Amino acid sequence: MKTFSAKAEDVKRDWWVIDAKDQLLGHVAVKAATLLRGKHKAIFTNHVDTGDFVVVINADQVRIGGKKEVQKTYMSFSGFVGGHKSETFRARRERRPELLIERAVKGMIMHNALGSTTYRKLKVYSGSEHPHEAQNPKAVAL
Repeated sequence: MKTFSAKAEDVKRDWWVIDAKDQLLGHVAVKAATLLRGKHKAIFTNHVDTGDFVVVINADQVRIGGKKEVQKTYMSFSGFVGGHKSETFRARRERRPELLIERAVKGMIMHNALGSTTYRKLKVYSGSEHPHEAQNPKAVAL
């Protein structure tokens, strides 16, 4: 018996839409990362991009557990003196809610060239409208 290995040109890519309204951030990110990676498919091969496109809507209405709404902080450092910036979950949701889901999913996929191509298939929108209706995305139940 030979081991099956998927070829990049043989992969059929589907489009999925995830509604993040009143869903936990971690649950949305795990489902999106699984679909992006292609782990739900029988032809999954770890060194080939077998994943699908994922559209996440209502990113501004995602929930987070406990007191993390005010206690969780996101930090960044530019590398220069005084370049440390910090903001809370609530502040980031007000400023740019798409970043919440994008960064959570980015941390769950591989950190190499294959992960970069996988990450580009993620589309996140803060409202309920998205420009990908022509691809006929299927709804995902969480």
